[in-house]
Amino acid sequence: MEDAERFFEILDNKNFIFFEVMLESVEDERAWLEKSFERKKNNQEHNYTILLDEKIIGGCGIKIRQHRQFIGEIGYFIDEEHWRKGIATEATKRLEKIGFEELGLNRIEVWMHPDNKGSEKVAVKSGYKKEGFMRKCVFNKRKQGYQDALLYAKTKKDYLASQATSSVSKS
Repeated sequence: MEDAERFFEILDNKNFIFFEVMLESVEDERAWLEKSFERKKNNQEHNYTILLDEKIIGGCGIKIRQHRQFIGEIGYFIDEEHWRKGIATEATKRLEKIGFEELGLNRIEVWMHPDNKGSEKVAVKSGYKKEGFMRKCVFNKRKQGYQDALLYAKTKKDYLASQATSSVSKS
């Protein structure tokens, strides 16, 4: 809870191109964090803090589809000072390991705003395949309208194949 102010500071950056976060104050962030423990207990979301030199520089997590619990969706946010340093790619790789190896997921998706070229690069560098352009699928509360999204995904089969390939190249 003591990290709510820092998380809100990062999320409130006007330079982000991502789907709207429904937080308008530090109090909203505290309330979201409070509910996070319950969501993890119910296997709805598994959220993590991203630290660099023991300082908070972002957050990441996996949201589990409740109607298809074998599918997870990865999300992350990084302080602008640390963009383009491979941190989101590393977070994505760690999250997929948790998703496939610990949570038993069969598929992980990454949804992103079509203008978010940084997130698209993260997905590609992490081995996710572009599956499509989804029209008007994310509601933006502030704009009172729906936004488009790009969909990238990786299956457990793809993940296991990439792990086998990296094991061979290491030996």
